Amino acid sequence: MSSLKEKTVKGMMWSSIDRFSTQGIQFVFSILIARLLLPSDYGVVAMLNIFLAVSQTFIDSGFGTALIRKLDRTEVDFSTVFYFNIAVSLFFYGVLWLASPYIAAFYDIPLLEDVTKVVALTLVFSSLSGIQNAKLAINLDFKKRAKISVSTTVLTGAVGLWLAYNGYGVWALVVQSVFSALLRSMLLWAWVRWLPRLVFSWSSFREMFSFGSKLLASALLDTVYNNVTTLVVGKVFSPSVLGVYARAGSLAQYPSSNITGVLQGVTFPVLSSIQNEPERLANAYKRFLRLSAFIIFPLMVGLAAVADPLIRIVLTDKWEGAIYLLQIICFSMMWYPIHAINLNLLQVKGRSDFFLKVEIIKKIQGVIVLCITVPMGIVAMCYGGVVSSLLCLIYNTYYTQKLIGYGYVAQMKDLFHILVHALVMGVGVWCIVQAFDSLWLQLSVGVVAGMVYYIAGAYLMRFEELQELLGLLHKNK
Repeated sequence: MSSLKEKTVKGMMWSSIDRFSTQGIQFVFSILIARLLLPSDYGVVAMLNIFLAVSQTFIDSGFGTALIRKLDRTEVDFSTVFYFNIAVSLFFYGVLWLASPYIAAFYDIPLLEDVTKVVALTLVFSSLSGIQNAKLAINLDFKKRAKISVSTTVLTGAVGLWLAYNGYGVWALVVQSVFSALLRSMLLWAWVRWLPRLVFSWSSFREMFSFGSKLLASALLDTVYNNVTTLVVGKVFSPSVLGVYARAGSLAQYPSSNITGVLQGVTFPVLSSIQNEPERLANAYKRFLRLSAFIIFPLMVGLAAVADPLIRIVLTDKWEGAIYLLQIICFSMMWYPIHAINLNLLQVKGRSDFFLKVEIIKKIQGVIVLCITVPMGIVAMCYGGVVSSLLCLIYNTYYTQKLIGYGYVAQMKDLFHILVHALVMGVGVWCIVQAFDSLWLQLSVGVVAGMVYYIAGAYLMRFEELQELLGLLHKNK
């Protein structure tokens, strides 16, 4: 038990360093670049997200997860997945090359043909290091992954900033993306000592694909759904509107997705190692869930409260259209870690069939909401995202109830006090923002007051989650 807890704490620490140092550096570079470029530049690149994301989903095909979960994995398994990833990445690069003129015609933007041909190289470069990534996760070696991520982010961010400063426009974003994928793969190969064998096992492929295929279908549904909004916005509205929408989404995703990435990266291999111990698994799962809510709820509510001064200071007034969209999206993304941890449990228990079923239901509901809100405009679409996120909580917790007896009602009961505390904090921060004329005072005083209130309130009300977090920090120290 102590060994597992120690690995979890170390994994959480280095995974957090990986995500937040990397994303923090990336965030700074993205802000500097955004001040030099136009929303339309970001809109052009965002138009390709769905094509790249779908291709990447097929390249992985759930094999990375299958390798991490498989307790009797062999070198033959690793080599089989390695060759599969490369073959599929080359196939999809060829598909996007041939489809590039049609993609440009669809959006009526000729520049997209050349942009597609170049940015699709990220698929090939990323596929080269899939096994190295899996090995780091299996060994809970998040320290090495953090070093690789930080190094990649600093170098590629500097390249993107230099290109943007020198007037390369959209190509600054394209080159930065391609160089990032290439450099990360090179560093993974240099730091993770592994070479594939000259073998491809069909029996190994079939065994992992029987598990991974359902995850592939689920991931494909999730990828298409998550990017179809971008596709619709890019087609129905202008590149500038898409750029503003994408920027609001990326700001909301920064705390939510990164914390979720930390939790998923650590909890999946940890929970997988105790998948055959029901009571221990359930207790660990509940602790992860409450701790994630305790961290993410105040961050997202607080971000919504200070969105106005934050965007005006950091991105300048040319991005003011993203303010209201960001405030709405925050209330959708605040539930993202809760969704992810519930779905993680299905993978840990090997129930990829349940995973697929719940994804199908959610995506059907999401498409219906999208179809209803598109004619109403971009703001209505963002509100629709909040509704979809709340409904998805019911679907995601249905099978959690079946597997460990911890369903929607029990989870909401455990998280209710955290949610109320975060919302009260958010209202207070918003009132503070309205009380000052200076943008810098709005932001600085609002952030400090929110942090003090939330932490002090949690301490005085004896929140178990605060004690758990302090215990983890003390253990790490």
